[in-house]
Amino acid sequence: MTLEPPPLQRPPLQPQPLQRPPLQRQGLEQKIRAGDVDTVLVVFPDLQGRLIGKRVTGHFFLDDVLGGAGGVEACNYLLAVDVDMEPLPGYRFANWEQGYGDFTLRPDFATLRLVPWLEKTALVLCDLLDEETAEPVEVSPRRILQRQIERAADAGYAIKCGSELEFYLFKDSYDDAAAKGYSGLTPHSTVIEDYHILQTTKDEYLIRQIRNAMDAVGVPVEFSKGEAGRGQHEINLRYAGALEMADRHTIYKNGAKEIAALNDRSITFMAKYSMDEVGSSCHVHSSLWSTDGDGPLDWEDGAPDHLSEPFRHYLGGLVAASRELSYLFAPYVNSYKRYQPGSWAPTAVVWGNDNRTCGLRLVGHGPSFRVESRIPGSDCNPYLAFAANIAAGLYGIEHGLDPGPAFRGNAYEAADVARVPTTLVEAIAELERSEVAVKAFGEDVHFHLLNTAKQEWASFNRVVTDWERRRNFEMI
Repeated sequence: MTLEPPPLQRPPLQPQPLQRPPLQRQGLEQKIRAGDVDTVLVVFPDLQGRLIGKRVTGHFFLDDVLGGAGGVEACNYLLAVDVDMEPLPGYRFANWEQGYGDFTLRPDFATLRLVPWLEKTALVLCDLLDEETAEPVEVSPRRILQRQIERAADAGYAIKCGSELEFYLFKDSYDDAAAKGYSGLTPHSTVIEDYHILQTTKDEYLIRQIRNAMDAVGVPVEFSKGEAGRGQHEINLRYAGALEMADRHTIYKNGAKEIAALNDRSITFMAKYSMDEVGSSCHVHSSLWSTDGDGPLDWEDGAPDHLSEPFRHYLGGLVAASRELSYLFAPYVNSYKRYQPGSWAPTAVVWGNDNRTCGLRLVGHGPSFRVESRIPGSDCNPYLAFAANIAAGLYGIEHGLDPGPAFRGNAYEAADVARVPTTLVEAIAELERSEVAVKAFGEDVHFHLLNTAKQEWASFNRVVTDWERRRNFEMI
């Protein structure tokens, strides 16, 4: 019997050929003139890691962006808002007293690509510039990551990253989910589907669309699999340099939600959408490479645990600083509900050899040897999470830190080890006192990130939750 997908209001996406190499600027001009592209998404990642920007008509992009000013403008309040787009107080960068002016979105044409799930549409990611000075906006997430990449290059290293994002798929559309208050939704599976082929075949009508669309948009996919929750999936992307990987991560995350919406389905990248289910992680893999083309530097035959000297210090920095930088891995109140013992989410900031109970896990052999940080959740902003990872690693290299011996056993039950913060409040306190963050990011960026964290907590404290009403309405 052939498994039929549920009826769709729109036809499914057709498989697209791999887009190799990425779309070039001249190629985009030709497609616009030929009428094959009529819309260009001119976008940048905000503090939440979302794509923000404008839909620019093809002819305007040709005449005024490529042939004129070289960018478009947007309001600088976009780096001073919360998830609900509410302007937040306390920022130096942008505020009501300064009038919320504009900044410039300058396209990075290395990111140019066609969007196969949107008709006649291209996309380009942008860097943000001060409108008056044309200097980079240092508090923008893409710039924060670029700064850490530059610091690594100055030390003689390139950083390669890979991110493994998990999400939950629901049979409800986004409109239906909103109408239900995002409760009582129907997961796409009634069973835990970790590595299951039968259940993922039932989901394949949508997951295949996402895989093929990502390959076509220049975000290479390695594989997809069912995960350890009901309706939970993971689609793994090919690793790349840190900035390219963060760009791919962001395009994938946005595109997966758009493709789900086009199929009247919804997915969530919340770190913990239900306490009855495991959380959704963003495992961040990173490795040290030489800037002179000699390849990866992590593995050394005959060395203890095969750790080369620089990689041992890099790992030592992750052990030493991941706790104080945890806000950059877990930026919301909900993020910290994922850290539950025995839940596949780590609670201990220790490292181990292929040990999934540890916050930091060494995997691979030889050229594929790398460290996986299991601390970030799928709600993280990849630019900030990667920047924190690199900052911690460089701190270890600069100070010659040793990570200590590998942890063996169940790290959930470990005594006398550093722990991942259990609340946003604890993470804020760690970030506020973090000398690593101030030195790596600079005082202005540290202040901006810290204010974002504090305003998130303040916003939560202004809300009465359903849990409080259910618990207290009658009984107190």
